[in-house]
Amino acid sequence: MDPVVRWFGLWDAYFGLSYLVTTGLLLTSQSPPGRLAGAIAALTLIVPWYAGFGRALMLGRVKSGRSRWFALGLISLFGLATALDLRSSFALFAICPMLLMSLPSAPGIVVVLLANLVPLVLVWVTSGELGSAVLGILPTTLLGIALAVLLGLWITRVVEQSRDRARLIEELELSREQVAHLSRQAGIAAERERLAREIHDTLAQGLTSIIALIQAADSELEEAPELARRHLDLAARSATENLAETRGFVAALTPVALRGNSLGEAVRRQGEALAAETGLTVDHRVSGTEFPLPTAVSVVLLRTAQEALANVRKHASAQRVVVRTEFTDISVRLLVEDDGRGFDPEQDDDHGYGLRGMRARVAEIGGSVELASAPGRGTTVDVLVPLD
Repeated sequence: MDPVVRWFGLWDAYFGLSYLVTTGLLLTSQSPPGRLAGAIAALTLIVPWYAGFGRALMLGRVKSGRSRWFALGLISLFGLATALDLRSSFALFAICPMLLMSLPSAPGIVVVLLANLVPLVLVWVTSGELGSAVLGILPTTLLGIALAVLLGLWITRVVEQSRDRARLIEELELSREQVAHLSRQAGIAAERERLAREIHDTLAQGLTSIIALIQAADSELEEAPELARRHLDLAARSATENLAETRGFVAALTPVALRGNSLGEAVRRQGEALAAETGLTVDHRVSGTEFPLPTAVSVVLLRTAQEALANVRKHASAQRVVVRTEFTDISVRLLVEDDGRGFDPEQDDDHGYGLRGMRARVAEIGGSVELASAPGRGTTVDVLVPLD
């Protein structure tokens, strides 16, 4: 519910109390019964005029053209009641705030001033003397004007503040929903990117290895059947490992190579697999005392090693690869060096999706990737991950 509507119940109570008090004063009047009944009837008609017409205008966010008709009817009924019995002027304590709440501020104040002049004019007309009228009723009129204007402006200001607050709350709720939606979208995008890298580092590399081994075996079937069988065995082993990796990826997105193995052992096995499949000389070294790493760090470094070794297989035409894992109290480092043909990083900085994924993956855990290469001088991938 609109907070203005909830708050407006207090005004309804004030309006009802004003009507009852004014009617009570009239009942104590010594006016002729006919005039008294007419005054009470005019004041009573103000109640449905307010409830059925004016209240909706006061609660409206924009003052409509109908507010003039409401104000005209209100002044007419009030003027009639006051003409019949001057004590009806006590209703100004309710009439003036209603005028200020239903009309724009400047016209509302003008109409309030005119409404407060009604009793003064009636006293002047009935007494025939302006001086006595002024002296008798002017102080009350001025006090009524001041109180009515202050009360009306205060109520109007409270209503405006309540509406502004309600609008701000709506905007904040909308902003919160938008932020939550954007966060979900960002999370989905990040997860998709991460899954793309996982798939690239597992399925794509495994399938590439299997294809290369099968092609090698196919070319060796007639001239070197034993070597072909060896390559087929390696392809079968690679397929088995790739299947296990895929199942592990689906089950927990944790590399199978890290289950029950340290990072150093997992990286060593990757190097041995590359050596067995390609005939490259792979030298793996561990510096420092190896200790358990956070799972996220171990996964990233293993995937980085896999990607670097896959690039050696596909691009380097190398004879020898050195893989070093260095542990210190404040960081862990992975270096993969080959003696292959190298390339110009300035012209081919990312060298395919793999290096882009490698940089993004390492950046997620606060690490950095340095790539050093030159044509004919091999390539070095240096990954440094600080430990908190």
